[in-house]
Amino acid sequence: MNVLSASPVRQRRTGASLGVLRVFRRNLPARIGAALVAAFVLVALLAPLLAPPQGNCRRDLSLSDTQVWPGPLAYVREVLAPPPACLQMPRQGFASQPTPPQVGAPLGRVNGYDIRYGLVWGTRTALFLGITVVTISLAVGGLVGLLAGYFGGALDNVLMRLTDVTFAFPGLVLVLVAALGPGLGNIILALSLVSWVGIARVLRSEVLRLREVEFVAAARGLGLRHLRIAFRHILPNALGPVLSLVVLEMGSLPILAGALSFLGLGTPVGFADWGQLIALAQKWIQGPSGQPFAYWYVTLFPGLCIALYSLGWNLLGDAVSESFDPRNR
Repeated sequence: MNVLSASPVRQRRTGASLGVLRVFRRNLPARIGAALVAAFVLVALLAPLLAPPQGNCRRDLSLSDTQVWPGPLAYVREVLAPPPACLQMPRQGFASQPTPPQVGAPLGRVNGYDIRYGLVWGTRTALFLGITVVTISLAVGGLVGLLAGYFGGALDNVLMRLTDVTFAFPGLVLVLVAALGPGLGNIILALSLVSWVGIARVLRSEVLRLREVEFVAAARGLGLRHLRIAFRHILPNALGPVLSLVVLEMGSLPILAGALSFLGLGTPVGFADWGQLIALAQKWIQGPSGQPFAYWYVTLFPGLCIALYSLGWNLLGDAVSESFDPRNR
């Protein structure tokens, strides 16, 4: 019974781990993707140092007037549970015309907001958004796909029809955000309500294949309960394609959130978010007559962050997908 419980799962995990190592050893794009993702994670962790707290954020962290960098306790608090004021880009003046890079704002300002601060703290927003939405989608989609694929019958029909209805309306997220109102929490809720569909369909197809495999039939013959078979034996072996889909989803979510902000349905004005910076810069994409690139910095830096972030996760997702491909073992 122990052999039955552990052997298929351990073999699958061992093969996947070795596959990941082989892919990263011989695949340059995979290493580039991992380096890009690691760089963004590092920026998020070092945000209080790369973009020191200003204005009300300093007050909420109880920093003195002469203290430029947060102390250890303030740093930990700002990283793990930053006050809402720390997630607002500091603003200097109310002039709508962008200000070129200068001392104190090395990447320039748009509508008075510091672009550097928005990019650095926007990295935390992108990671928080992606991790939260992916976790919720993985829990909901994983449960739906597992139950539908394993039990089949009427339950499968009901769950898959619900999945098809959700999948048939790609613009549903816009309706949800418009109904809920702008805000990071509402964006996360709206994206989570529609992002589970792909995970459910992929996992269901894997479960349908695995439930006919010999070790599952042996588990049924031993009298194991259905839920134990589904969660203990089938689910760990079906996660390979789902993990590659999850990694790819991490790279696409900031693009969707940025599009919502560009349409005015995203985060509030001034929130540290890449999409918010793009929304603030939409009037300055083209410069005045005779100087089309006068305000190049207002779109270049946010656009570059979104592009590199998505590229890193996509390269990493391709590597994960390749490592779980049986033909590469």
